[in-house]
Amino acid sequence: MPNTSTRRTPTVGQTAELSRTVGDNDIALFTEISGDRNPLHYDQAAAEASRFGEIVVQGGITSAILNAVVAEELPGPGTVFLNVNWAFKAPVRPGNTITGRVEVTAARSDKPITELKTTVTRDDGTVVLDGTAVCYTMDLANGATQ
Repeated sequence: MPNTSTRRTPTVGQTAELSRTVGDNDIALFTEISGDRNPLHYDQAAAEASRFGEIVVQGGITSAILNAVVAEELPGPGTVFLNVNWAFKAPVRPGNTITGRVEVTAARSDKPITELKTTVTRDDGTVVLDGTAVCYTMDLANGATQ
């Protein structure tokens, strides 16, 4: 019989975070996956002529750190986003280290639904994304842990 994990209800105020450094290869991979070939992401001359003044990474790369936090840390494995409301506040550039952070603002005890405050911060302390998310966490079979 497969081992089934049991979901634990997060508690209000609980937090988790993960960090990673964004590289040029991330832009290339995201461009390949998404088809986003905006010159601001890979054309130095076009980016320098823009209000950003240099290359910026796609917003999907910036927000992806939050996918990792909710899937790996809090609420944890088996979690998917139901709704997100994110504002992009500042650019992320290749070489920046970003930290995604979530804080539980509400957790239902009758359903596996968690509301989160979400932020992504650059290594210089600038908040580059903030907002909220609602997540659903399902129990996983086959020995997965939560």
